[in-house]
Amino acid sequence: MAPEDYNVRPDEVKSIACPDCRTWRRIMGETVFTIREHSASDEAAVDEAHTLCPGSYQLVEVDIDIRRWQARQNRLLREAMPQDNRRAAQQHYKPLPAPAAPVSRIKAEVTLEATRQSYLAHRKGCTRCIKGQHCTDGGVLARRYVLALQKEPARRESRERLERQERRAERKRTAPAVRKAQWAERGGVAVEAANNRCANRAPGMVSTFRGPQVPVAPRDIEAHERRQAELGKQYVRRTPAV
Repeated sequence: MAPEDYNVRPDEVKSIACPDCRTWRRIMGETVFTIREHSASDEAAVDEAHTLCPGSYQLVEVDIDIRRWQARQNRLLREAMPQDNRRAAQQHYKPLPAPAAPVSRIKAEVTLEATRQSYLAHRKGCTRCIKGQHCTDGGVLARRYVLALQKEPARRESRERLERQERRAERKRTAPAVRKAQWAERGGVAVEAANNRCANRAPGMVSTFRGPQVPVAPRDIEAHERRQAELGKQYVRRTPAV
């Protein structure tokens, strides 16, 4: 039979075009499929009996790949469909962008210069802001500018304090390296000599860096040698022989 003469879709009622009367009839059964009983013609007289169609109870053997058959039928239906029906009835248009918010409603960083420029730009282009009168947006911008003027001293002090803290932290971070570089560049002897010229030293004090003058050799060499010899003899007597 032709593929378009039967319907065996899994989600639909199985049906077939009867080979004898060419009318669509239901396929009955779960494992053994047969064509449902039907008459040869539906146009019989009132007193006459209906004649049974020879195609009734005929066995139907499904020997096709149902998935491939269904895919082919779907493709044929799409190709046979008119071009107007292929398109969606509802057209989706790209939404228009929302209008930009007025300057008075933009939430940005509030600074004195920004509020001043916004207020002057609005006054320049607004025909209702004349002399001391303001429109709704002009009044909002004017109040924002006045508020920024009132907060500017505290903001300036906070900014200066933050800058001082940053400079102090930078000096603290770089101070050891800077001092080391300065000491290596100018030399310790020159710095010591300059410091001795500027400060008063105590008697016997070489400098504030090295401290007092300490003798490195004995004054009486002979007395020192005799004393060392006596200490050596005492050490020999105290130490037992091994």
